[in-house]
Amino acid sequence: MAEPAKKPANIVINESLCKGCSICVDFCPTNVLAMNGSVVAVKNLEACTKCQLCDLRCPDFAIQVF
Repeated sequence: MAEPAKKPANIVINESLCKGCSICVDFCPTNVLAMNGSVVAVKNLEACTKCQLCDLRCPDFAIQVF
């Protein structure tokens, strides 16, 4: 029997809350995130393992992983 297809992650970034601290970028083990000026951006969604370290470490609650 074939394995069920894995649903891709959905990463929501609230740019109005992001202060550009880059903690989420630093803690991401698969380099999904990158800084885009003074806010974080998703650069490689396919690499996301949904570990939620970015979500858990964000001091401003600016990022959510679903």
